Amino acid sequence: MAGTSGGRPSIYPALLYADAKAAIKQLTEAFGFTELAVYEGEDGSVTHAELVQGNGAVMLGSKGRGGVFDAAMKDAGRTGVYVVVEDVDAHHRRAVEHGAEILMPPTDQDYGSRDYMARDAEGNVWTFGTYAPELAG
Repeated sequence: MAGTSGGRPSIYPALLYADAKAAIKQLTEAFGFTELAVYEGEDGSVTHAELVQGNGAVMLGSKGRGGVFDAAMKDAGRTGVYVVVEDVDAHHRRAVEHGAEILMPPTDQDYGSRDYMARDAEGNVWTFGTYAPELAG
């Protein structure tokens, strides 16, 4: 089984967007992700992008580029991703300042986390919170 040696995450959510450039802008500006890599096709579409947050990352690209993954995701619905952040309230303020649709304001959960929930421009649900389970090694 693959581990996390070298500080690399072993799971990368992968999303496809009708407007991947707009998604990258929202994820970086409103949700605080950092661009690691963005590759564009000759037509200006995003063939592959990697955005990081903390010690995790997401991969994304433009819908309709062809290939097995694009075909497999053709009829897929929206997705939800949980991202651990240190200061939920500051993160929430940033998202609000950039016009993100907030589904749930910062809320203390019964299990000890503080979370808020937002929807991106294409309907994916992003939860940002402090819950970070200890993974057995």
